[in-house]
Amino acid sequence: MTVESRPIGLAIIGGGRVGLFRGEVAARHPLVKWVGLAEIKPERAQEVGRKIGANFITADYKELLARPEVDAVIVATDEHLHVGPVLEAARLGKPMLIEKPLATRASESRQVMEAIAKAKVDAVVGYTQRFRRRWLAAKEKVRTGALGEVTLVTSRAFMNRLVAIDNYVRTDDPSSISPMVISGTHALDIVMWMMEGKQPVEIYAKSNDKALGPQYKGIDCTAGMITFADGSAYHLSINWALPTTWPGAVYSLDVGIVGTEGVLTIDDTHRDIVLAVSKPQMTGYAPDKQRLVDFMGSYPPGDMALGELRGPMREETESWLNRVGAGWTTQAATTAEAHMNLILTKALDLSARTGKAVRCEDWAELESKLD
Repeated sequence: MTVESRPIGLAIIGGGRVGLFRGEVAARHPLVKWVGLAEIKPERAQEVGRKIGANFITADYKELLARPEVDAVIVATDEHLHVGPVLEAARLGKPMLIEKPLATRASESRQVMEAIAKAKVDAVVGYTQRFRRRWLAAKEKVRTGALGEVTLVTSRAFMNRLVAIDNYVRTDDPSSISPMVISGTHALDIVMWMMEGKQPVEIYAKSNDKALGPQYKGIDCTAGMITFADGSAYHLSINWALPTTWPGAVYSLDVGIVGTEGVLTIDDTHRDIVLAVSKPQMTGYAPDKQRLVDFMGSYPPGDMALGELRGPMREETESWLNRVGAGWTTQAATTAEAHMNLILTKALDLSARTGKAVRCEDWAELESKLD
């Protein structure tokens, strides 16, 4: 089938790890003819700009978005800095790939979602796990009814504390960051995708902060339960305060999906490839010299091999560029799904703080309690 395509002028806002990863993938894509970069740190801007072959570099995202060459935008700033660039890109009518979450505050997330809807902009959110084969295979089994009606899902996420520390030191407001909002949202998105169409009605959770609280004013872990209108339930837990020597560089996840006609279990702990070395490899989300053993493959974007990123973030980026340039459909998360994910994770945090169950039939009332 012949598909009409158009060249893409791409603006990348944020030159951190993800901006660099996506930029290098985009630079190799046949539809991308121009790349601009907005990054506030001058040295980092020049380094990333050189690696991705940027045609234009600036510290001002508004200056970049105003360029006539820009057809589409990747927003890859720190999580708490998404709102400004997204609103400006929406105002200009530019298609977007936005790193999760839409925002770290409930009111700002709704503001962003509604601005995108009003502008009728095609915007998706970077829940990269949706582009991994194992979750696509699981989604297909659930979608086609192999398990019957899903009645219970469980997920358990273990994470090295280097991820948490990196997030806490990059913010002036530790209260806006939690393991649920920043990292637990990945597992929650996958599960909510599996339970598509089910309406959450009540949330209950508990947390503690004994490891990360004293120095970083951060939360160690949260465990909770989301119940749905049809009586099904999602039991979830995440701990991102494991020791720096924990072999999982980032994510180790176990998921179980139970239905009336079957069960599906997914071991995503990455213990199938174990690397042990005498000298630190200094790879992963936040490299550390103490780490001499690694569960390879636990870094969500994928792995660098033969000079290129291989894995889900590459596939997600290429898929989005095909969506923008050729009109292909993708399984990327919508802004409405991303907003729901944020509200659910923040509601779990609210329940843990108050020790009370949170009702969520009335979303407007719930959102008013979360900021």
